[in-house]
Amino acid sequence: MPVNDDVFAALANPARREVLRLLLDGPMAAGDLAERFAMRRPSLSEHLRVLREAGLVTEERTGRNRVYSLEAGPLEEVASWLSPFEEFWRTKLTALRDLLDEEDL
Repeated sequence: MPVNDDVFAALANPARREVLRLLLDGPMAAGDLAERFAMRRPSLSEHLRVLREAGLVTEERTGRNRVYSLEAGPLEEVASWLSPFEEFWRTKLTALRDLLDEEDL
């Protein structure tokens, strides 16, 4: 299954990757997330919107708070897409290790 380009675009930004990392520990309110960043709340809101539109987070309104949760599905798609490249490099590095081992003889 091809990965949505919006997912790659969302992951391209380090602040958005950090938001996802923080959400690994569980859902967080937008205000709690904002305390972790040296940026204005409107900027964080924009990052959260991008993540939401890419399907990487969900938003639930609880009273006046907006609580964000990680959605792993798109990340699984990225991992599946990257898998052949990982195998490619593993094969190359194994061949290099074998060559270096031969040189030590």
